[in-house]
Amino acid sequence: MKTPDFSYYVSQFFNSHLSGQKNVSQNTIISYATTFKQFLQFCEEAKMIKAERMTLSLIDENLVIDFLDWLEKNRKVSMTTRNQRLVALHSFFRYVQKNSPIHMELSAKILNIPYKKAHRTVVSYLCEDDMRTLLAQPSGNTREGFRDMVLLSVLYDTGARVQELVDIKVKHIRLDKPAVVTLHGKGNKTRQVPIMPSTVNLLRSYLASNKGTSGLACGDTPLFVNQRGEVLSRWGVSHIIDKYVRKAQANGELCVGFPITPHVFRHSKAMHMLHAGINLFYIRDILGHVDVSTTEIYARADTEMKRKVIEASCEDILPAEDFQDWSESSNIMSFLNSLC
Repeated sequence: MKTPDFSYYVSQFFNSHLSGQKNVSQNTIISYATTFKQFLQFCEEAKMIKAERMTLSLIDENLVIDFLDWLEKNRKVSMTTRNQRLVALHSFFRYVQKNSPIHMELSAKILNIPYKKAHRTVVSYLCEDDMRTLLAQPSGNTREGFRDMVLLSVLYDTGARVQELVDIKVKHIRLDKPAVVTLHGKGNKTRQVPIMPSTVNLLRSYLASNKGTSGLACGDTPLFVNQRGEVLSRWGVSHIIDKYVRKAQANGELCVGFPITPHVFRHSKAMHMLHAGINLFYIRDILGHVDVSTTEIYARADTEMKRKVIEASCEDILPAEDFQDWSESSNIMSFLNSLC
């Protein structure tokens, strides 16, 4: 009987372990699959090992490290992406370790490969006035413009990730009090997010003006669709945002020094809730963070709140005396004494 090897464990890892036992999201599976595609591409290009000939005996920690370095140098990936690829490989070899004792030593060595420290990025967000300006850009006079108005409002009000937004179906909307939107986040976790009365009114008008997609029950209809009636993609959402950012910038109404992505809406909602004095634990639940330490990045990034706390708590003991210009003074001794 042939001993199971690389291709066998990869197929079992995806079909049985991730999809069945771990019940991970489709996005996680796509990310992990990308890792293995790039790993096999690296092996073929840099090590002359074809995918169909790959075996576990050909893999060691040095090969994995070379792959990670290749991602950095050849693919120009960020440190975060490099670490994400290592997460996928760690997960795979943790699975191999449990299911194939003869490969325990190999797995242990690869699991000991450390993650690289990534530079902490600055949280980019819009102030309340800038967000209000951007949300006001779509015109409700056309069907497409009204859809965009509702889309941007829901994206901001829920603090949803872009994938969570495009996954929303009509049945996930509750407009009766208490009005909530049900979001399906990372790891197939579900959370309910309260929405503001203005968003409720927009959604009520939007749902009343849109008929369900043919062949689907009303509740299973995607909330946002494109011109072909298909579910809106993540790139479609980014395109819509770019369109209105350019419009606001062309009118001189918006001027920021960073790209405005769907995630900026999420960051902005979090910062605005923080400014409003909402507890970090509530913000964590609304954003769908597993740990409140993830939510704390917004508190660390909020320089305005830090300034207000310092001004309210600390006595200003710095000298308030104006600068005295001695450059034209005839009393040179006084000038020198002032320096001493």
